[in-house]
Amino acid sequence: MVAHLLRLKLILLRNSVRRSPWQLVGLGIGVLYALGLVGLAVAGLLYLRGQDAGLAHTVVVLGGAAALLGWAVVPVAAAAADMTLDPARFTTFAVPMPQLLTGLALGGLIGIPGAATTLVALGTVGTWSRSLPAAGGALVGAVLGVLSCIVLSKLVTTATAGLASSRRFKDASAVIFLIPLVLMGPIVAGIAKGIAGSGNFLAGLARTLSWTPAGAAWSLGGDLAEGSYGAAALKFLIAVATLAGLALCWKLLLQRALVTPPYAGTSRKRAGGLGFFGLFPATPTGAVAARSLTYWLRDPRYSGSLVVVPLLPVLLLFQATQTGSYGLLLFIGPMTAFLLAWSISTDVSYDNTAFALHVATGVRGVHDRLGRAVACLVFALPVVLALSVLPFLLGADWQQLPAVLGLSLGVLFSGIGLSSVVSARYTSAVPLPGDSPFKKPPGNVAQTLAVQFGGMGALLVLVAPETALVAAQFVTGSSVPGWINLVLGPVLGLVLFAAGVRLGGKWLDARGPELLAQLAVNR
Repeated sequence: MVAHLLRLKLILLRNSVRRSPWQLVGLGIGVLYALGLVGLAVAGLLYLRGQDAGLAHTVVVLGGAAALLGWAVVPVAAAAADMTLDPARFTTFAVPMPQLLTGLALGGLIGIPGAATTLVALGTVGTWSRSLPAAGGALVGAVLGVLSCIVLSKLVTTATAGLASSRRFKDASAVIFLIPLVLMGPIVAGIAKGIAGSGNFLAGLARTLSWTPAGAAWSLGGDLAEGSYGAAALKFLIAVATLAGLALCWKLLLQRALVTPPYAGTSRKRAGGLGFFGLFPATPTGAVAARSLTYWLRDPRYSGSLVVVPLLPVLLLFQATQTGSYGLLLFIGPMTAFLLAWSISTDVSYDNTAFALHVATGVRGVHDRLGRAVACLVFALPVVLALSVLPFLLGADWQQLPAVLGLSLGVLFSGIGLSSVVSARYTSAVPLPGDSPFKKPPGNVAQTLAVQFGGMGALLVLVAPETALVAAQFVTGSSVPGWINLVLGPVLGLVLFAAGVRLGGKWLDARGPELLAQLAVNR
């Protein structure tokens, strides 16, 4: 039965890459990326073989504890990910519990994360190959550590199965998971700086963790290398007890989950008001705007892009502190305007087959374009205005505010006008409704990249007059170009906004059914 479960996992993985050549390409890229990281980690562990034993012990224990934490957190953050051996699928099968637990645990080793963790863990054997007892202890610790990671992951997944079946939990976890990804640069730099200045603290932390379930297994090789056989024996018992305790908890939760699987149906909610439909006028434009604004707040594929906006000042401030050039902060407003304006260039693609509602009801293209643009402006306009003023509240020269404000408004209005044209003419392969925002379905990648980069280039051309006036003020030091830009930016932007809405609406009227057919293909 265990072999059958492992064979089933391999078959499912094989069939998943047969759906499209791009799935195979994505898997190949993921494998190469993982091999690069694994190669660097193993090379570092082998390098530690010739270094001080205390340093090697600190690195191995902290790295192992971090791996255990990662295997506990990632299953919750990636709740929308596909589970090829989801325990809920075995509810109607009388699989004996010992075989099911063993098969699911070993099945966790099949895949890029499991294989990568195993290879890096085996690299610790090279670190402690200073003596036969140390190498043997490192091997035993690596096996116990990897199995603990897998079992803990299954335990967390089973415990949160009820939450993971909730659409609200999936949406929230996907958006929250995006925050550390965006702030990865400052986080890594801060950790590196902290490590560089706190060597003694890290050594003490590693010694403490080595007596806990998080680091006991990873410290066996180091203790045996130092001749601490008594400590190694106690830590071996701690590691075995940890694995046994995790397995017991997982067994109990799995037994309960197989008897009472989580309910994924819709929850009973008291009927509410009309939401945004009660705030907008009862016109085609108002209806489209209300529908679009509802999606912006409730669909994680939209709201994920909004999370980036408040993090953008943090990234630019970090970059400014690293380079010593604080002039980059002046462009927080224009960059935010660019991101928000261009975000609706795939608005129709995100609708997917729900766009049939617009086609079937006969909504005019200009009303569709204007409604989506108004929905974006409802939150984009105040955000862009606030972030354009923010650098000056932090000490920038107020004389440059008119130029920056004019550029921000020009980028926002012109960008929304251009996006109204692009989304009416081209479709992109985007995550389907209900999918994780990080999932990238197979599709015409070449066309998608061409449209995206071509549209961004066109937007840079459209805002060239405003950019030139900003540059003129910086070069000459005169405030006249800035005040001209404050008038030219909104006026020219609104002209391009109106032209884009009209042209996009005309294209939508002419090829609405063809656009819907393309969206159906992207499924």
